[in-house]
Amino acid sequence: MGQSQTERGAGYLVKRVQQALRRRCDAALKPTGLSMAQYTLLRALHDHPDASASELARLCFVTRQSLRDVLSGLRTAGLVALSDAQARGRARGLQLTPLGLRRLEDSHAVVLGVEAEMLHGIASAARNDLATLLIRCAENLEAEPVWLAPSRRA
Repeated sequence: MGQSQTERGAGYLVKRVQQALRRRCDAALKPTGLSMAQYTLLRALHDHPDASASELARLCFVTRQSLRDVLSGLRTAGLVALSDAQARGRARGLQLTPLGLRRLEDSHAVVLGVEAEMLHGIASAARNDLATLLIRCAENLEAEPVWLAPSRRA
């Protein structure tokens, strides 16, 4: 059975890859005791230790409510704790515990393995091109839509 025009569209293909990547990562992460959502939050906390809850939610592609739910599980598991650092405003920061850091390191190797499978057979130059193109697509969509921009008539 052939592919329809829709199934060859960029948006459809990005979503197809995202869904397959998520399924594969969740399955590969299962032995570590983490889900992809939990891994993503641990990675974001590690890479952006001063991020606000809103920033973490954006980095993890979830709502603030979903972020709270994932954080609750990570705190209960002893992987994340309140930070001793100076609070920003009323909110106290979060940090990885030593156990959380070890779990992140173990799961990061798993996620990198899945990514390597995804990119199998794609040359290094093409991988760089793919990254550049995907960044451009994201920036295009994150910019103010043309139809919302104020009229630029002279």
